[in-house]
Amino acid sequence: MKILLWSIGKPHDAYAKAGIEDFTKRINNYFTAEWHIFPPPKNAGLLAEADLKKAEAAIILTQVQKDDYLVLLDERGKQLHSPELAQWLQQRANESNKRIGFLIGGAFGVDDTVMKRADFTWSLSKLVFPHMLVRLILAEQVYRACTILRNEKYHHH
Repeated sequence: MKILLWSIGKPHDAYAKAGIEDFTKRINNYFTAEWHIFPPPKNAGLLAEADLKKAEAAIILTQVQKDDYLVLLDERGKQLHSPELAQWLQQRANESNKRIGFLIGGAFGVDDTVMKRADFTWSLSKLVFPHMLVRLILAEQVYRACTILRNEKYHHH
């Protein structure tokens, strides 16, 4: 199973980059994992919020394949404990999902077309975090889920 970590925006900021890269490398001990950072649409700063979300959706949806299992990160999604995330990840593997894409949308969220395409909407927290921190938390939590599945010592109850 391949895990795709998708985000709209600029490359990883230095303060988060080392951690994101470290946890992504660790995930690769369990599943193939890679980041795809989609640059913002041209003239993003000049677009109205709805138009920006539509332009971002066009970029995102060209990357999502028909059989991909798309997970949208959104504060209104379902919250999971780390063991629940591990169980959820195992279910995706059991269902023979070839690619799971975790999507961090743009600054204003995502267009309805992306919401409708998502197979699951996941909330890391009711709090709002900066995009770079969400990338780091996402990579760490996916890694944590992998260690839980293997009964390794990283996760403590």
